[in-house]
Amino acid sequence: MEIIEYTTKYRDDFIQFNKDWIMDNFGFLEAGDLETFEKIDEDLAMGAMIYFAVEEDIPLATCMAKPMDEFTWEICKLGSNKHKDHKGCGSAVFGAAVQWAIGHGAKRLFILSNSRLKPAIHIYEKYGFKEIKLDNYEYVRGDIAFEKWI
Repeated sequence: MEIIEYTTKYRDDFIQFNKDWIMDNFGFLEAGDLETFEKIDEDLAMGAMIYFAVEEDIPLATCMAKPMDEFTWEICKLGSNKHKDHKGCGSAVFGAAVQWAIGHGAKRLFILSNSRLKPAIHIYEKYGFKEIKLDNYEYVRGDIAFEKWI
């Protein structure tokens, strides 16, 4: 398995992995999801990065790091190929996204998620993220958030 930075070759996989994951777990996409998929190039131009775990030219997982403000970066859109064994690739792309954000000045990392996504929460906690309470979770499916201060 190799971890690589974004390439347009895997753009559709980024979108499909995330659509599959959201639809399989929640049954519907939200406006914020569609906006992220439509604004990939704009987010990348603003400093974001998308990572892929790839094996034999087959993408297995993906994760995005994108700036929210000068010091806060969101780690988001962690998704995987539902047709392949994951082999720890979710954790690997998540770690790469975290390192990208830190390397580009992040002082605080932020994640918005759902409490029933135990495998994802395990990854967040493994990387030292702590649960925080929010007044507004932005997404209908959002009910838990995490942060990590650098």
